[in-house]
Amino acid sequence: MAKKLMFQGTSSNVGKSILTTALCRIFYRRGLKTVPFKAQNMALNSYVTKWGDEIGRAQVAQAEAAGIDPIVQMNPVLLKPTGNQSSQVVLMGKPVGVYSAKEYHTHYSLTALDKVKESLAFLDDNYDMIVIEGAGSPAEVNLKANDIVNMRVAKMANAPVMLIADIDRGGAIASVVGTLELLEPDERALVKGIVINKFRGDVTLLQPALDFIEEKTGVKVVGVIPAINRLDIDEEDSVALEYKHTATNRDIQIAVIQTPKISNFTDFDALAYEPDVAVRFVKPGEPIGTPDLVVLPGSKNTIADLTYLYEQGYADEIKALSASGVPVLGVCGGNQMLGTVIYDPEHMEGDVDEMKGLGLLPTATTMKGTKTTHQVEFDAKELMFLGEPYSGTGLRGYEIHMGDTVPTGEATRCFNIKTRSEQPVDVIDGFITTDGNVMGTYIHGILDNDGLRRHIINGLRKRKGLELLPEVFHYFEHKNASYDRLADIVEKHLDMDYIDRIVGLK
Repeated sequence: MAKKLMFQGTSSNVGKSILTTALCRIFYRRGLKTVPFKAQNMALNSYVTKWGDEIGRAQVAQAEAAGIDPIVQMNPVLLKPTGNQSSQVVLMGKPVGVYSAKEYHTHYSLTALDKVKESLAFLDDNYDMIVIEGAGSPAEVNLKANDIVNMRVAKMANAPVMLIADIDRGGAIASVVGTLELLEPDERALVKGIVINKFRGDVTLLQPALDFIEEKTGVKVVGVIPAINRLDIDEEDSVALEYKHTATNRDIQIAVIQTPKISNFTDFDALAYEPDVAVRFVKPGEPIGTPDLVVLPGSKNTIADLTYLYEQGYADEIKALSASGVPVLGVCGGNQMLGTVIYDPEHMEGDVDEMKGLGLLPTATTMKGTKTTHQVEFDAKELMFLGEPYSGTGLRGYEIHMGDTVPTGEATRCFNIKTRSEQPVDVIDGFITTDGNVMGTYIHGILDNDGLRRHIINGLRKRKGLELLPEVFHYFEHKNASYDRLADIVEKHLDMDYIDRIVGLK
C-alpha cells in the first residue's frame, strides 16, 4: 500500500500542479516509486500516453518529474470545454460524450467516481508514494455534493492534505481561514498543513501573519514558497498564457494566434526557450504585426476558432502576411483552418454543415465522431518547409484530432508516421505548399524535436540574412533540469521532516 499526500487550494491557479510536480521529483530522488494522481481535470492542454489514452498535461509533467511514463490512471476524468457551459468528457482516456455543466455535475460525475476509485486502487497497489492534486477549492459549497476530486478523494485515500494559498494575488490569510471554516469537521481534520505560495520579499515580515494563521486555525504553516521566475514547466490551463512573456529583442519573431478555444499551447514552449527566438501569443484585439512566422495552434473547436479569425479580421491579416511571403504553420486544428473548406456533416462542432477555410493549403477536412489519439514516431525525408530540405528519423510527437484532411490540389507531404501507440504503421501526415511557405500537420510536439526545431529557426534566419546557428538547446534536458530546480527550491522552503512524519515515512 502506498503512502499518500494531497495538495488542495483555496482557489484555482494557486500552485497545486506545480507543488505536486515538485513533491513527485523530491520523492523520486529519494528512490521512492512515485506517481501523481488527479481524479478530475478540466483543461484543453492534453497529452496522449503510449497506449493512446488522453490525459491532462499537468499529470504528464508530474509523471516526468517522477521519472515514469504517463498512464491513464493518473487522470481518469478529463473535461475539455467545448462551449461556455459544456465539456467533452474523456473517461479513462477515451471521449464518452459532451455534457452540459449541469448534466455533468448532477449526474455523470458520480458515474465516473467508480473509475476514480479503480484508478486510485491501481496506483495504491503498484507504487510507493501517491502525490494527489485537487482542483479549484474544496470549499465550493455548490459543487461539494458531487465532488470527485477534492475532499471525497482525500477521504477515500485517507490522505493528509496540504492547503495552498497564493499570497501574490492578495487575500491569502482570509482565503485560508475562510476555506477551513467552510469545511466539515471530518474534512478539516484531514488538513495537516498550510502552504503559502508565490511569496515575494522578506519572509520575516510575514511571520506575524503566519503566527496568526496557526493560532486562528490550529493548523501548522508548513512552508512559504517564493515566487519562482521562469519555471519552464508545462502548464495545462490557458490562464497560464497571461503570464507567458518572451524577450522581444531577439532575432526571430514568432506570432501564435491565441484563439478562444486554443489547445495544446505547450507545443511552442521549446521555441520560446531558444536563445534567438521570441514567441508572442496574439491576444484578442492585438495586431499580428510583421513576424517572421505565423502559427495557428490546436483548437478544441476548429469551426468556432475559424469563425473568430474571420470576425476579428485575423483571417484577412494572415492571408495578407502569407501573400507577402511570411510563412505560416498550422498544427492540428490550425492545420484544418489552413485548408479551403471544413465539412461537418454530423455537426460535431456546431450547427453549420461546412465552413470556408483560409485557403492557404489545397486541402479539405471532414469532421468525424471518432477521435484519433496516439503517440507517434515519425520520419521526415527532405521536408521542404521554408524551402530548405530537412531529413530526420525517430522523431516523436502525438495526435489528438477529430476529422480527416485530404488534398484538393498540388501539395507535398510532410511526415511519414512509422508507429502509432507503439504499433507499426505507414501513414503520411501533413501538407506543404509547393513554394514551401505554408505547412500544416496533425502532429503535436513536432517542435520538441531539437534538430527539426533548429532547422526551422535557421530557415527563418536564412530568410533574414542572418548567420545560421548550431543546435545548442536540448528541450528534454532542459525540462529535466527544471524539475530539479523546482524540487530544490520547494525542498528548501517546506518542512519536509514534518511532511515525512504525517505521510508515514518516519
